[in-house]
Amino acid sequence: MIPLRPVTAPEREPGARGEPLWRDLVGEVLRRERRAQERTLKEVADEARISLPYLSEIERGRKEASSEVLGAAAHALGLGLGDLLSRAQGELARRARRNAAPHRPYDGLCMAA
Repeated sequence: MIPLRPVTAPEREPGARGEPLWRDLVGEVLRRERRAQERTLKEVADEARISLPYLSEIERGRKEASSEVLGAAAHALGLGLGDLLSRAQGELARRARRNAAPHRPYDGLCMAA
């Protein structure tokens, strides 16, 4: 008899090759900017006309928000949609550089027959 495992929420797996998910990066940028402005979720959600629970889900990377919703959240924080996406892309590039294997020059022998 096969033992049963308890049912739990699926574990979050990063995208292909361990890269972060875009929704996680965008959510992190939104949350970081909101906190830097010392604003509450409610304040930003009200100004963006997004429900507070939905904005929270976006910030936590749980929802793939449309460009209209992301634009509204960005504008509520004084950013353009391009600014938000550019910051998320910058974070993706930083993580890729940090996780890349260091380049090592070849220092072995070469033998010809």
